[in-house]
Amino acid sequence: MHCITRTTVKIMTWTPTREDFTTYMLPNYNPQAVIPVRGEGSRLWDQDGNEYIDFAGGIAVNALGHAHPTLVEALKTQGEQLWHLSNVYANEPALRLAKTLVDATFADKVFFCNSGGEANEAALKLARRYAHDHYGAQKDRIVSFRQSFHGRTWFTVSVGGQEKYTQGFGPVPGGIVHGSYNDLDSARELINDDTCAVMVEPMQGEGGVTPATPEFLAGLRQLCDEHNALLIFDEVQCGVGRTGHLYAYMAYNVVPDILTSAKALGGGFPIGAMLTTDKVAEVFVVGTHGSTYGGNPLACAVGLAAVQTIGSAEVLAGVGRRHQLFREHLESINDKYDCFAEIRGMGLLIGAEFNERYHEKGRDTLAAAIKEQLMLLIAGPNVLRFAPSLIIPEEDIAEGMARLDRAIGSLSV
Repeated sequence: MHCITRTTVKIMTWTPTREDFTTYMLPNYNPQAVIPVRGEGSRLWDQDGNEYIDFAGGIAVNALGHAHPTLVEALKTQGEQLWHLSNVYANEPALRLAKTLVDATFADKVFFCNSGGEANEAALKLARRYAHDHYGAQKDRIVSFRQSFHGRTWFTVSVGGQEKYTQGFGPVPGGIVHGSYNDLDSARELINDDTCAVMVEPMQGEGGVTPATPEFLAGLRQLCDEHNALLIFDEVQCGVGRTGHLYAYMAYNVVPDILTSAKALGGGFPIGAMLTTDKVAEVFVVGTHGSTYGGNPLACAVGLAAVQTIGSAEVLAGVGRRHQLFREHLESINDKYDCFAEIRGMGLLIGAEFNERYHEKGRDTLAAAIKEQLMLLIAGPNVLRFAPSLIIPEEDIAEGMARLDRAIGSLSV
């Protein structure tokens, strides 16, 4: 038998260290040695007061940087009014954010949740329910693409095209097949009359920062129409201004049936959303899906402030200018070290793939960059990933790239 001991929670005056992570938290993460404690704009400070430039953006989440005054004010104001109701009641911030998203996109209806994984889970459930109700139970096939990433729930990680995330967890859900990204012939072989949905990232993030070709997305739209399947765009990472458009589908002029959004949607506050049309939404009748925290007033108040700020013409236009600056600096570094095989991406989601000379130097570069007080990301072992604030100052770009130059220069090849 287990003994039950009664204890009280102590109030601690204690400064945690990186070693305490190993002691108290599960080992499914391996964070850097530094612990940031404060941020402002595109700068961060650690426990020792060291200042860092942030090219990571919380993995494309902090789209307006750290402690943006508009988001801070929205959170403070809402925090003094209403925190949580559950979906037994509607709340004003959720309704305002839903209307804003509907007015700005193809969608008629919005479902709120807490993360990108949850948004994708809802999208996949909705697609199967729609096919079931309209065409029968046999229409359940989901087509996705290798190297995709759609979340960590069991459904979404199975739809994602990377086997390493499903290994050791038992049998995966059935009815899921994977084609090759940007290969329309591969998709054509998989999409048939039993297909209920095709899920695709307009730009693969975790899979290497690879944009879809216009022909690929247009072809998927046509194939879905031919086979009465729903087209789902996962814009968790590439949406909300990241490409210089509010959503990436706008850059391609290809309209999905369902779109998922998270990360930058809350500017750092956890929130996810699934957007769809009236026709598709109607199959989610009362009781078919839900979320205790979905549509939380705090999250939606901050989300509304983020969307309204990011969706301005000034911010979206600035993304393109900053993209060009990043590219110019990366090309200059490449001219100096001959380290990159390709620089790719859209807007401020940029990937720099190492060539054979620097093969799989991604993690080594992260460690070297931290020593130079620069934070950035990787997308696989061979691709540096940049997902900074959409309003990062130009001087921070220049200084951060100077630090990256030194970091790459310190690597032994």
